Amino acid sequence: MRESIGPRYSGRLHFAFTNLLALSVIAFALSRLRSPSALAWLTVPITFFYANLVEYLAHRNPMHRPLRPFGLIYRRHSLEHHAFFTDQELRAESTRDFKLVLFPWFMVLFFFGLFALPMGLVVRAVLGPNVGAIFLATAMAYFLTYEWLHLAYHLGPETALGGVPFIQSLRRHHQTHHDPRQMSRANFNITFPICDAIFGTSASGNRLGVAQPSTRDR
Repeated sequence: MRESIGPRYSGRLHFAFTNLLALSVIAFALSRLRSPSALAWLTVPITFFYANLVEYLAHRNPMHRPLRPFGLIYRRHSLEHHAFFTDQELRAESTRDFKLVLFPWFMVLFFFGLFALPMGLVVRAVLGPNVGAIFLATAMAYFLTYEWLHLAYHLGPETALGGVPFIQSLRRHHQTHHDPRQMSRANFNITFPICDAIFGTSASGNRLGVAQPSTRDR
């Protein structure tokens, strides 16, 4: 898989592009706000939960099941990402491995075009431009949080970001998901396992006897 990564690929530039894209959308959305009411700010927690549900459903279904027309997404996630990173070898060895962690552009378009934009337009039409702008900003902030946390899990616990205690806890949750026996059954939330708890799909690596530290982490 490393041999398939082009010689010009830069993990740092990929990560920078992801941040620039998300922060630009967030800045644009916030620039559209016009004296939002206190009630309008309730959009933030509601959108957060909606994004957590989307993350869960998208991960559990098209990313782990070969559903038409999402075959490319299934191949990118289940056949490549999960083949490259297992519960025993979760850590990226270099920034070039970011290619197999961060979303490629077409998956950004998939999630933004299928979930964020249509719902944002509906929210704007029904509840007004302020609520629509807050929805868009929150949705993109959640996407950026997803990318930061997912990358932190694959950097390893010895790094500054991966060593943060709450990230280590989330990393163990994600590491259990990378057990080939569990990846289609448990721990579908990448960020915060809210919907895993709601739908009863949370699994403990210790209880299952899996998700031991990578040999590179010992």
